[in-house]
Amino acid sequence: MPALTAEALDQLFISARTHNGFAAEPIPEATLRRLYDLMKWGPTSMNCQPARLVFVTTPEGKAKLAPALSPGNLDKTLAAPATVIIATDSLFHEHLPTMFPSYDARPMFAGNAELAAGTAFRNGTLQGAYLIIAARALGLDCGPMSGFDAGKVNAAFFPDGRWQANFLCNVGIGDPARLHPRGPRLSFEEACRIA
Repeated sequence: MPALTAEALDQLFISARTHNGFAAEPIPEATLRRLYDLMKWGPTSMNCQPARLVFVTTPEGKAKLAPALSPGNLDKTLAAPATVIIATDSLFHEHLPTMFPSYDARPMFAGNAELAAGTAFRNGTLQGAYLIIAARALGLDCGPMSGFDAGKVNAAFFPDGRWQANFLCNVGIGDPARLHPRGPRLSFEEACRIA
């Protein structure tokens, strides 16, 4: 497989930024579907795919989300065309017979709540990262955040307790005028070892 072009790498990583403001341009449902259809191909352990997404796009949905947001995230989230609740399904293993037909892995998770929770959180977080990369690949900008009350989001959107909020991500066409200065990154020597 050939490496991506410098322009593609720039769009996905190098020039991509965490956006705090977006154009008042709605995202069509077809684009949200395409976004999911890209992100779902990212690898997860045993193809478990525990992430569940809620695309909050309506004024009613935003009003439901607002009480859970930290003050610094309230205005930008209410103004964003879409806010994705990236959640995990605590019973993701119910789908394993279809998603991972190599052998029946369902009992391994059904009988071990701690293993199931750790697997769901780790792989659901990976899928949230795939969502960001897929959005950038489609020309959208993202503003991921963890400044919210997960308990309030769960109560408002997932009252049965099966899905659990992990993080939120605003999505749309970013407003470059609302960007903060880019923070530095650690060097290879600071962050990596070769063993």
